[in-house]
Amino acid sequence: MDTPPGHASGHTYGVARIIGVADPDDERLADYVRLRDVNLRRSLEAERGLFIAEGEKVIRRAVTAGYPVRSVLVTGRHLAGLADVADACGAPVYVVSDQVAERLTGFEVHRGALACCLRLPLPSVAEVTRDARRIIVLEDLVDHGNVGGIFRCAAAFGVNAVILSPRCADPLYRRAVKVSMGAVFAIPYARLTGWRDGLARLRADGFTLLALTPDQAAQPIGKVPMGERAAIMLGAEGDGLSSHWLEEAGHAVCIPMSRAAMAKGVDSLNVVAAAAVVCHSLMSAPACRQR
Repeated sequence: MDTPPGHASGHTYGVARIIGVADPDDERLADYVRLRDVNLRRSLEAERGLFIAEGEKVIRRAVTAGYPVRSVLVTGRHLAGLADVADACGAPVYVVSDQVAERLTGFEVHRGALACCLRLPLPSVAEVTRDARRIIVLEDLVDHGNVGGIFRCAAAFGVNAVILSPRCADPLYRRAVKVSMGAVFAIPYARLTGWRDGLARLRADGFTLLALTPDQAAQPIGKVPMGERAAIMLGAEGDGLSSHWLEEAGHAVCIPMSRAAMAKGVDSLNVVAAAAVVCHSLMSAPACRQR
């Protein structure tokens, strides 16, 4: 075991345990192995009930949101910046070189700090939407970066909750957490237990279901009465929403494209850009009663 510069081996820094580690194969670092291997991480994180937060700001947001910290992995020059967080959570802090961090994780850890956090029980859809008025519903988005980006948009515009289809990507996967800048900790979310009948509960609870489509024949999103409770549904890039979910929606809505854009073949936005537009529309529309 290496000793981090300026610290005695096993020394207690505040209440945190600072431990220098020189071997990337050290079993104490097993939670951080091969972070870019999606299949490995899915099985490992599900088995151990954990997720990885990357960067000082995101780690702080995870701790503030109440996620227990199992351990922290930090390069020497970033240790001081996380000293208060390390003391607060009381978890072991493994200090490694940049080279050890890269060999362990499979990429250059630019932000210099990772935290292994324990997952909290996921609430039900009913719990998440009980007091919600404006929500986003995602169908089968498998790109973690897109999911993280949408959570960031939802947080920025004050959306009350995000609902995921059963096959939607994990918001707590490292890339989703990173892209969201920790917004996944700020927005309540839940996962539907069924894809075919999952929307029926939202409709029964009074949500107007608005399906976003690139079809310019649909109603512009800003001109559709949203009612007291509204849910905007977004599908994956390319395929968009399934025909079943489109049929389940109360309205199909679009983001109007300019004629100049259409003439150049630009007929839609990527899903994160579209989410920013619809989140703004969702939160700026008056809460008029559904007609």
